[in-house]
Amino acid sequence: MNLLSKYITYDLFAPIIRASILLGILIVFVLNFACNREFENPSDFCRENLSANISYLELMSLHEGETFQIQDDLIIEGYVISSDRDNNFFSVIYFQDRSTNPTAGLQIEIDLRESHLFYPVGSKIFIKLKGLYFGKSNEQYKLGATFESFGNTSVGRLPAGVIDDYLFKSCDAPAEINPVIISVADIEEAPLGTLVRFDRVEFLENEVGEPFAIREEETVRNLIDCNDEDLKILNSGYSDFQSEVIPNESGSLTGVLISDRSNRYLVIRDLNDLSFTNDRCEELIDEFTSDQLFISELADPDNNSGARFVELYYSGSETLSLKGWSLVRYTNANSDLSSIIDLSDYYIEPESTMVISPNATEFEIVYGFPADISVGTNTPADSNGDDNLQLIDPFGNVIDTFGRIGEDGSGTDHEFEDGRAVRLPEVLRANSNFNAAEWQIFNDTGDSGTINQPQIAPSDFSPGIRD
Repeated sequence: MNLLSKYITYDLFAPIIRASILLGILIVFVLNFACNREFENPSDFCRENLSANISYLELMSLHEGETFQIQDDLIIEGYVISSDRDNNFFSVIYFQDRSTNPTAGLQIEIDLRESHLFYPVGSKIFIKLKGLYFGKSNEQYKLGATFESFGNTSVGRLPAGVIDDYLFKSCDAPAEINPVIISVADIEEAPLGTLVRFDRVEFLENEVGEPFAIREEETVRNLIDCNDEDLKILNSGYSDFQSEVIPNESGSLTGVLISDRSNRYLVIRDLNDLSFTNDRCEELIDEFTSDQLFISELADPDNNSGARFVELYYSGSETLSLKGWSLVRYTNANSDLSSIIDLSDYYIEPESTMVISPNATEFEIVYGFPADISVGTNTPADSNGDDNLQLIDPFGNVIDTFGRIGEDGSGTDHEFEDGRAVRLPEVLRANSNFNAAEWQIFNDTGDSGTINQPQIAPSDFSPGIRD
């Protein structure tokens, strides 16, 4: 190559060479910055000269229903309780006001992967609130940036580039976070966004052996404690333990308590939050039958159909759980079930009544006190006097019957149209077969030995009182 060719070649490729050198320097700089920011000695990033000047409850009191930007120089402190190490938490940090016996918890939305390297569990953190947005979603208070969705302002992730302007870690050694031990029955009372622990819990049998989460899907798994109280945990389909199988044993479960309005869930950090080493709970017997629970009064007032009701009476000496019990209705001559009232959520005290109304407002206006149970129209409590009713125990047994299934009550000895059917006071046991001799029945016909005397509410009725 001659000298001229050499210079021509250099002039052509010199810009490319210089650009390549600059690009290489830039790549090295970026890699060094990324490594230093995300992986090299993250514990070195700490602050010692900050202190909180607002409590969690004071901050929460500033929220008036809408997401807003904080304008004052406020600082809040807390202890980190979540971790994204196993990817069950994503772009969020939960923290609470105390390491032990917290009174409240908050979350901050951040656009930072591997945040556990900078803010491991137990880290004391400070957050400068000025400029951050504060909002509430699914009952949980949260901090972060903002985004607009369908005209609504919500709290979103704080961009990675500005996290260091707001979020600071104390130089104190991480504290030991002691989860609050609560029962499943008290889950609604525990503060959201805090670390809690449940003992003597187990997964439902039909979920044992299943993966903790369906791949790439957020998955709810269900547990129960030894008192048959339900508990739900929420698992990410991207978590490191997604494919691990649900254990068959019972034990304790620790996690962050969250909510989605209608339910509360637990979110675990990793499988170390489970300690399932005990045998499964013994089957709890909490369903009981009794022939001392029976129908004591039926009402179809001549002057007001809205004042109808059914009264049950329990002659036993110990409180009876009605879990699994139901009251059913066969309309007119139907032999197929027409409607049902599930009584499972109720208890009945010894020698007491339980009044069921299909129109709670009208019932209280007419009789001057609220019914024990309010149901809808066209239910067993809303009979027009020619229907048949049965009381069913938790095991499917017919305990008490009024009327004859398949027979329209009109003109029979079990018609109470525009009237009343009341069990005689000497009857203290249920009867699965209807016996008209146990009843005094009023109606507007007087057929088949009934009393032709329409009944007027409220004077002719006695809901809640065993005559």
